Amino acid sequence: MKQDHGKKMVAPIVITILIVLYYAVYFTILIRLVGGAIGALLGIIPVLLGGVMIYVCIQRIKEIQEGEEDDLSQY
Repeated sequence: MKQDHGKKMVAPIVITILIVLYYAVYFTILIRLVGGAIGALLGIIPVLLGGVMIYVCIQRIKEIQEGEEDDLSQY
């Protein structure tokens, strides 16, 4: 059964990595185009969104490990 949990964790982890990489590239481009303090200020948004994505992924992994794979069916 634990192997089944591993398969269910692949998708959230891959999606999180892709989105965080997207935000990192977006932040880098934003800093280079706008530059300075304004670029860094605008770059806070993708950094925060990346952090939230990582937090949500960790929560989802915990749900899968606890056996709540299909939490949407509860609603």
